[in-house]
Amino acid sequence: MSAATEALDRGGLVAFPTDTVFGVAARPDVGAATSAVFDAKSRPRDLTLPVLVSSLEAARGIAVVDRRAASLAERFWPGALTIVLPRTEVSMRWDLGSTHESIALRMPDHPVALDLLRRGGPLATTSANRSGEATPLDCEGVRAALGDSVAVYLCAGPMPAGTASTVVDLTGAELRVLREGALAAADVLDAL
Repeated sequence: MSAATEALDRGGLVAFPTDTVFGVAARPDVGAATSAVFDAKSRPRDLTLPVLVSSLEAARGIAVVDRRAASLAERFWPGALTIVLPRTEVSMRWDLGSTHESIALRMPDHPVALDLLRRGGPLATTSANRSGEATPLDCEGVRAALGDSVAVYLCAGPMPAGTASTVVDLTGAELRVLREGALAAADVLDAL
């Protein structure tokens, strides 16, 4: 874990398991670190990077968390719900891709991921695969896909479930489901 946080502080990438899929992450507040994520994955910049957080309080520092978002976070975090919110001034400076007004946040339900986030702060994180390819189900597959572009591989704890998170957009007056994943969209809507 120490090697992972040191790598992140230097702008390096770290791969680690979450409750949904393996992720590859960079510190969004460190220079060109997020550019390394786009390069490692061959990810188009119009696919903006989501950010993982360790708590609702951490989310409040980088996003405008309204009553609806707080309610959903309290109900489904940690877990497989990603919430798109307006950015704060702090995260407005981060290069997460082509979208600059909003930020997609999630708190994973995985001990390794949460430990890394508590130590390293919010992390720009996306699935640990080459863009357009399936996300590997184990650490060996992640190593084969991303190789030396990742500084540290954390391969401990429970294996991810393999299904991506559900993504909802709360930047407007009405909640919009952008992707249905591990969490049923109907459960999210019912919670509001």
